[in-house]
Amino acid sequence: MEIVLKYFSDFTPKQLDQFRALAPVYKEWNEKINVISRKDIDALYEKHVLHSLAIAAAADLPAGLQVLDLGTGGGFPGIPLAIFFPEVQFHLVDSIGKKIKVVEAVAEALNLSNVTTAHSRVEDIRNRKFDLVVSRAVAPLKDLWHWSKPLLRKGAPEHQPSGLLCLKGGDLDQEISESGCRPRMVNIYKLFPEEFFQEKFVVSVK
Repeated sequence: MEIVLKYFSDFTPKQLDQFRALAPVYKEWNEKINVISRKDIDALYEKHVLHSLAIAAAADLPAGLQVLDLGTGGGFPGIPLAIFFPEVQFHLVDSIGKKIKVVEAVAEALNLSNVTTAHSRVEDIRNRKFDLVVSRAVAPLKDLWHWSKPLLRKGAPEHQPSGLLCLKGGDLDQEISESGCRPRMVNIYKLFPEEFFQEKFVVSVK
């Protein structure tokens, strides 16, 4: 938890309690259903929580925004972002049922009223539009953008974050070239100068 507080300081007591509760809740569930690798669970706050919050450091999400977390896995980046932005609505979706079961349990344990979940493939989401799609290393940028586009509301205000915000790592030149997108890149290492974040980026497609 200290590593999160190193970079963010203005949490309410409720947010602090929720962030602190993440470790015991995930450890308990990880023993039943392995959603986070054994070696990563001890580095939960750096490799999962702070990594997810790179999106919060790169973009301010206004109250009322509707955000889809595509392929949320164990709840990242959606759960940390839902704690950080309590006035924003997050819909966390994954095609693997046991992962969504863990996400639902975590959201319930933390009393996160701004989180909804669905055990679904993103292609099967109907009759819903979102202001923003977030994702973490789920698929190539080309696929993420292809899945996101039909679900995005048109005509977002210029100042409001919109489109796709995803967490990516490594050399992305070929992936970006194949996507046909012209993303904006934020180097996470410049936000959080920790060794783990070298060559990791927040990739934004409007």
